[in-house]
Amino acid sequence: MSKLFFKGRIDTRQNHVMSGYNVKRDVKAGSAESPLNLVVKTAERQAEIEGILLEQQLVADITVDASKDENIVELDTILNKPKTTTFEKTPNRNDPCSCGSGKKYKKCCG
Repeated sequence: MSKLFFKGRIDTRQNHVMSGYNVKRDVKAGSAESPLNLVVKTAERQAEIEGILLEQQLVADITVDASKDENIVELDTILNKPKTTTFEKTPNRNDPCSCGSGKKYKKCCG
């Protein structure tokens, strides 16, 4: 028998696996399940933020409170998400050179 054989009760192990924390759940911030929490100082700013939310199809709980500082960090984070950078693939040794000389890459620029 293998050293890696599970020696405990199988039904206990299955229950544990089924009730464990699901780390692969996709909950997008700004959706109905997880709304953004924003604090603004004026009603005009609230209307401006609501326009941005409608345009981006996001959901948020906006609180108008003149005594607190404006807090729209969650919205800024979603709107300014960094783009993935992609690089052009360099040609293989026997591919034609990208400079347009007509030679192989290894004889020209490689």
